[in-house]
Amino acid sequence: MKYRELSIETSEAGIEVLTALFDAAGIENTEVSDPKDVEDIMQNKEKYAWDYIEEDVVKARNETPKMRLYFPDTEEGEKDRKKALSCIENLKKEAAAGVFGENADFGTLHVTDEIRDDGEWKDKWKKYFKPMAVSEHIVVCPSWESYEPKEGKSVISIDPGMAFGTGTHETTSMCLELIDQYLKPGDRVLDAGTGSGILAIAASMLGAGEVLGVDIDREAVRVAKENAAKNHVKNVRIEYGDVTEGIPFEADLIAANLMAELLCMLAEGIRKHLAPGGIFISSGILTEKESMARDAYQKAGFSIAKVVRKGEWCAVMAVPSKSCEAVSACGK
Repeated sequence: MKYRELSIETSEAGIEVLTALFDAAGIENTEVSDPKDVEDIMQNKEKYAWDYIEEDVVKARNETPKMRLYFPDTEEGEKDRKKALSCIENLKKEAAAGVFGENADFGTLHVTDEIRDDGEWKDKWKKYFKPMAVSEHIVVCPSWESYEPKEGKSVISIDPGMAFGTGTHETTSMCLELIDQYLKPGDRVLDAGTGSGILAIAASMLGAGEVLGVDIDREAVRVAKENAAKNHVKNVRIEYGDVTEGIPFEADLIAANLMAELLCMLAEGIRKHLAPGGIFISSGILTEKESMARDAYQKAGFSIAKVVRKGEWCAVMAVPSKSCEAVSACGK
């Protein structure tokens, strides 16, 4: 079957922004190629438990980060392709106008548009996704790989499908590390913007009492439900919904791996769902936007308890303003 492929040359930061834009536009069937991920695999053999890596994968570490979109050769596919091109053009204009800050680097955003056959790409991305220790107690393993965990480790078998979140990106790994460190047995956990469901599943494996994953993307909800069932986490519910619009759930810990702008918009709504003494863990924040997130959180009634940084990204842990002194007693 023929299909259309858009290949976008970008940057690590651009991948995150483009993912959010396409998700908001309802555009699915995407593939990310980030050479930094390949370099991490090469430098951390023990963490990824590999014995051999194919030559073409090694070569990928010298490539420019790319995002690829695939569209069926149909009328609907053509509409989505044009919508994607419009998203890219708008991002170029906003970046040039300084909307994302003076130092924002999304790469060239050069687009290559080609007609291909689906036999060339189906499941190709899987060779880049290997077992990975993402926190002290959590290992993420793709559903098509086998992995024997060491004592004290829990393994999340995950298939991201069309939803974002394998645990390999800094934003997701920082969230997982903070959840691992600060979640207490029996905590009620809300995963806002659950994506593949990885944060919700990890919270359950780490001892949460009740977990709710929420997303406004119905495809993400479907994928997250499948991943939760695959990992046999009975106390995890995945629902379609918006955390700002009346979800009846109070959480001891809320996690959200979203763009900084979206986190700022959701901060007040998230605060209303947080129980007294609770913790809000968030990532997806470019380091240059850390101050913006801090200001929004403080305005919403939070105090900043901790900031973790990896590369261009940071994760912020916040608590209700009067609870900041108690956070040191929360960690495991």
